[in-house]
Amino acid sequence: MIRKRYIVIVLCLIRVPYSLAVVPISAEIVEVRKIWDEAPHNAFTDLVRWNDAFYCAFREGRGHVSTDGRIRILESKDAGTWVSTALISLECFDLRDAHLSVTPDGRLILIGGAAPREKDNQSAPTGTFVSFSKDGRQWTQPQIAVEPGRWLWCITWNKCKAYGVSYTAGKGDRYLDLLVSDDGINYTPRVTRLFEQGYPTEVTLRFDSEGTCYALVRRDQRGGDPSSAMLGISRPDYKQWQWKDLGAEFNGFGGPDFIQIPGGFWLAAGRMHDGGAYTAICRLDVENGTMTKLLKLPSGGDTSYPGMVWHNDVLYVSYYSSHETKTSIYLAKLKIYQKISSEE
Repeated sequence: MIRKRYIVIVLCLIRVPYSLAVVPISAEIVEVRKIWDEAPHNAFTDLVRWNDAFYCAFREGRGHVSTDGRIRILESKDAGTWVSTALISLECFDLRDAHLSVTPDGRLILIGGAAPREKDNQSAPTGTFVSFSKDGRQWTQPQIAVEPGRWLWCITWNKCKAYGVSYTAGKGDRYLDLLVSDDGINYTPRVTRLFEQGYPTEVTLRFDSEGTCYALVRRDQRGGDPSSAMLGISRPDYKQWQWKDLGAEFNGFGGPDFIQIPGGFWLAAGRMHDGGAYTAICRLDVENGTMTKLLKLPSGGDTSYPGMVWHNDVLYVSYYSSHETKTSIYLAKLKIYQKISSEE
């Protein structure tokens, strides 16, 4: 069991209304707790609820870019007390940006970046590894699913297939490919050159109940290229896409994640940069192609890469931050309030 060296921050009645004419929505931070800080650098989280427990995955290493990147898995029944259940490594690779999901046969799958880095702070092409577990404790030996140079950053399951978007993580043109897999290991292109405007990188996909796929795309500032985040929308068979610009406010929306909650609303989380870097919770309007910040989580410096879980009417968000000097892993609990009219 990890040492009880966590910090609990209770912030009451912090509500930021979303007051456009549709349905107002607001968010309240109930609690923020530091859940891990054992490594020199702890970062790039994801969160899932599986078999009546929460699982949080993240990278440990000497620094933000180092040769010793490993993936730590934490487990908690109540999101209060966390136990380390696994530490996953692959010889000669820096493992990064963990993502967890549940396969159609009920196993956990861990997917993340794999960079054959020879020394700390060295740029290296990044590919993708996968590992599986039946109990959250014993994991299969990580294996390379996408070779370094193309990084399949995150996958989402829909109708027994894993969908994800790879981006250029090495030399060459900057573009996205939509990939699909039946087993989470072997991926084939569904759409090549899915998007190639500006400098697109990390992408999360989500599906609604009607099978519509939404893509939240991070773009970074490079020269005069456009750098606002993008929203992609596609119906089955996911070969034709419509793109909506979410605005320059979301330049470099690092570690993008989003989730649909009861009532049909979509909430997004990622890194924003106005007045310094921080991790933000936003309302994503997929109908109108807009995104609006709801609140800032306690964060700053080296931060973001959230994981999001909706459970028992509470939004749980894992993320990392260095606002308390050391780069550490945090868990936030939020209440989301919805109103049926546009009146406050």
